[in-house]
Amino acid sequence: MDALLNRNINNFSRIVIKIGSALLVDPERNLRKTWLNSLIDDISKLIEAGKEVLIVSSGAVALGRSQLGSFQKSEHLKLEESQAAAAIGQIELSRAYNESLNRHRLSCGQILLTLGDTETRRRYLNARATINTLIQSSVIPIINENDSVATAEIRYGDNDRLAARVASMVNADLLILLSDIDGLYSQPPTDNPTANLLEYVEVITAEIENMAGESTNQNSRGGMKTKIEAAKIATASGTTMVIGSGKPDNPITKIAEGARSTWFAPAQNPVNDRKKWIAGGLEVSGLIVVDSGAIVALKSDKSLLPAGVTQITGNFSRGDTVEITDLDGIRIGRGLVEYDSDDARKIAGLQTTEIQSVLRQPIRSTMIHRDNLVLTP
Repeated sequence: MDALLNRNINNFSRIVIKIGSALLVDPERNLRKTWLNSLIDDISKLIEAGKEVLIVSSGAVALGRSQLGSFQKSEHLKLEESQAAAAIGQIELSRAYNESLNRHRLSCGQILLTLGDTETRRRYLNARATINTLIQSSVIPIINENDSVATAEIRYGDNDRLAARVASMVNADLLILLSDIDGLYSQPPTDNPTANLLEYVEVITAEIENMAGESTNQNSRGGMKTKIEAAKIATASGTTMVIGSGKPDNPITKIAEGARSTWFAPAQNPVNDRKKWIAGGLEVSGLIVVDSGAIVALKSDKSLLPAGVTQITGNFSRGDTVEITDLDGIRIGRGLVEYDSDDARKIAGLQTTEIQSVLRQPIRSTMIHRDNLVLTP
């Protein structure tokens, strides 16, 4: 499929749509009902065309804080205030979606996730099974981060990366990020009005990442940086991603008709389901630096052996996710490590025959097995 054909929404069958708070809630923190109805009209057309649709929606905190008295005037909420606002807003958000979907005789189910629900393998599989069951029952999943219980240590902090994780989890072939900007520019357009819009990104390079700026909207926790991070997660899993403006009514139809947007190509060789989970994870417990010989072996689909390790950073346990870099600090990949950090340091650089005498216990020949390792595209 060529690049042009890849940018046709009609060619995708399972679509995740992410909606930001700034689109769903106006500056006075009221729900934009007319806009929401137009979005659901678009989604109804997709479903009539045989598409499966999932929605990842922000907006709970923005909606709920209007009912918290003096808190609603605060620019920044304390954690407990934000959690209380989310508890109120989640009800309002679900009701709004349900009412709008009912106009088309469609129904929805709410799923609230924390970071741990996608980082812990068993919980990840349970969440995926629930979502797939809803889809099979013709119920549209409305997914949000569980802001009423998530703390800074256990949260995504933005729904862009959550949406990408969900898209990877359910094997979606398209992720649409509706934003208050119509795509990725060569420079933040607020800083440079003459910046150019990138219509198509084949590979996410360091140069692409450096084009991202920060979010300036107080109702939004994300920004272009989180959207690029989302693109890295989604595309590595074989999911095409598009960033488009959600400001006009019927935003999906506008994108389908060719409105300005940025499309990100999926990886040519997407990883399998288990490796999707590894590649899309956000929690990294340590760092392993490897030599050039190890890099050659890894790129030949070999496991990482202790002999190729030059440095260990961080404290981790067996089974944790660690980053792998070369001697210059360039990321090579990530994987699930076979040793605790203390033992990993002891055997770094050693041949397999030498490990037994150092650890004096049954050994594992690999530092990271190839089945638990994902290379950076």
